[in-house]
Amino acid sequence: MSEDKNVYRLQGLSCTNCAAKFEKNLRDIETVNDVQLNFGASKLTVLGNASIEELEKAGAFDGIKVVPANQKVQEKRESIWKKRENQRTFISALLLLLGYISSVIYDEESNQTIFIFGLSILIGGYNLIKVGLVNLTKLQFDMKTLMTIAVIGAAIIGEWGEGAVVVFLFAISEALESYSMDKARQSIRTLMDIAPNTAIIKRGKNEFDVAVEDIQIGDVMILKPGQKIAMDGEVILGQSSINQASITGESVPVHKMIGDEVYAGTLNEEGSLEVRVTKRVEDTTIAKIIHLVEEAQAEKAPSQQFVDKFAKYYTPAIMLISLLVAVFPPLFLGGDWSEWIYRGLAVLVVGCPCALVVSTPVAIVTAIGNAARNGVLIKGGIHLEEAGRLKVVAFDKTGTLTKGTPEVTSVVSLSEMNISEILQLSASIEKFSQHPLASAIMKEAEKQKIELVPVVDFQSITGKGAKATIDDQVIYIGSPNLFRETHSILSTIEAQVKALQMDGKTVMLLGTEYELKGLIAVADQVRENSLNVIKKLHKLGIQKTIMLTGDNQATGSAIGKQLELTDVRAELMPQDKLSVIKSLREEHGKVAMVGDGVNDAPALASATVGIAMGGAGTDTALETADIALMADDLEKLPYTIALSRKTLNIIYQNVAFAFGLKVLALVLIIPGWLTLWMAIFADMGATLIVVLNSLRLIRTKY
Repeated sequence: MSEDKNVYRLQGLSCTNCAAKFEKNLRDIETVNDVQLNFGASKLTVLGNASIEELEKAGAFDGIKVVPANQKVQEKRESIWKKRENQRTFISALLLLLGYISSVIYDEESNQTIFIFGLSILIGGYNLIKVGLVNLTKLQFDMKTLMTIAVIGAAIIGEWGEGAVVVFLFAISEALESYSMDKARQSIRTLMDIAPNTAIIKRGKNEFDVAVEDIQIGDVMILKPGQKIAMDGEVILGQSSINQASITGESVPVHKMIGDEVYAGTLNEEGSLEVRVTKRVEDTTIAKIIHLVEEAQAEKAPSQQFVDKFAKYYTPAIMLISLLVAVFPPLFLGGDWSEWIYRGLAVLVVGCPCALVVSTPVAIVTAIGNAARNGVLIKGGIHLEEAGRLKVVAFDKTGTLTKGTPEVTSVVSLSEMNISEILQLSASIEKFSQHPLASAIMKEAEKQKIELVPVVDFQSITGKGAKATIDDQVIYIGSPNLFRETHSILSTIEAQVKALQMDGKTVMLLGTEYELKGLIAVADQVRENSLNVIKKLHKLGIQKTIMLTGDNQATGSAIGKQLELTDVRAELMPQDKLSVIKSLREEHGKVAMVGDGVNDAPALASATVGIAMGGAGTDTALETADIALMADDLEKLPYTIALSRKTLNIIYQNVAFAFGLKVLALVLIIPGWLTLWMAIFADMGATLIVVLNSLRLIRTKY
């Protein structure tokens, strides 16, 4: 029997514990073979056959609604007072207040007071106690089980008021966690709403408003000024400025003309365009970003894995300590049963791992969402954390620190050949090469309107140059090293080469097996913001910035000095970059590699964090890198590292604060100073502070 794979969006998934229980319930459905639950993105993938009714039944304990992922649903943004659980909490709070008034007028142990407090517990804690009792019968110990035992225990020893306070404060704590995750998930919702659901499609002479799901590759899309673009495509008519901030984070609009690529979710500002659709709706750049961000939010960061593992042992340990506190003193030290059971219940409440469990996921989900809105795609909590620990950043030179569009700066004759002939032979050979320097020579030949000559037997010499036969003569073009192997280069020419290299230029020689004919100097212009980016990285605490280049040492050193880099590794073959990254990792530990994600994919993969630039223009960059800077802009690098470091600090603060407050509260139990309501208030306070601390990441600016 074939297995169905269905993807759903979830509404009402409130907490990590609820997510774990929902997943367990789903796995218990006989027709379900496997389940992937993405808590951060509120997304569910089910392998097997199960109806929506069956799935919703599995999540009925938390009121979870299940909607097919491809179904456009306007999620109802209910007012806080319209949610049933919040209405119950409000009624519970009123009854709690009435209970305290009754205890002053009558007595704390009077039937009226006990009835009001009992009603407050039942109304406010209906869901809590129902789930807690079911868990208890199955010996599943989570936060709701701990709270249920504490509330029932308080009622048994006559502390009805304390029990009602515990119920009320726990309900507030749950609402806070639900609100914080909703706020953190908002970034995904914003991304999903970027692209329109319909587009104007031209078929023949007529124009139709077509749903994006029905648009085919090759369809022609009409774009009017001020319209958002619904699909990825290529401009075939017109020109306009496109605001790409939603994809790349670039605030300055980009001018687009015939042949240029446009992306779904971006804004056409002034001109009218006709665009040929190049991707289906599920394959657009924005769809890929959403998918990768959701996957990233689902992947547990190392700190979250540690906290989850810790909580797994921590909760049963707290239950054991609570039991010992409740029974040991009365049994062996002659303590009062009522007093020590009360203290045991306080241990149970203060031991609730709410704040600990929520300390990491809210921070990770918020940070990844913030980065996505600013044009940086971080593909998992692990990469976010590793970027925060970086000590060394290595850059591929071409297209990263430089513009990647080299230009010919000078052509020098070293023989009877004139400059035009040198350029003609060079361009005729380089026409067959894929190297960026070859394109510079081709552009210069086009600019000077030089006609190319026929070439046979073209052969690339890896890392050194190329050779080909022209008019029955083998002509070589390449680095000075290529010619040093077969020629003894005159000292005057060597001096000329050295001077150009010291000026940051790459020198290529042209010649036969016996004679040098000429040289061509090519320079790749350094990006205007590269120096500023390097300075910012050093300010952030990056110890070493290293440039990796295939250029000679003199050219590399000239660029390195200009950009204030700490080190330059030059004359590297493509495979050498991989070895350099490996040795840097052995020497320094955490190393990032920044490149275009295409030519340097192996080096990106071997680095602690691989960072690719220009992710919006290439699928390879999105797939190979751990972090993709969607714009072709290095300025996003310091922002990414700063965000990662801030996230790490917030996670450390959260865990330390949550755990520290627990220890302090447990110490207060010894002299009997900790009441039940103080215990739950400590837990709720810790949860609130941890959540608000994590949500600070929303405001981290680029």
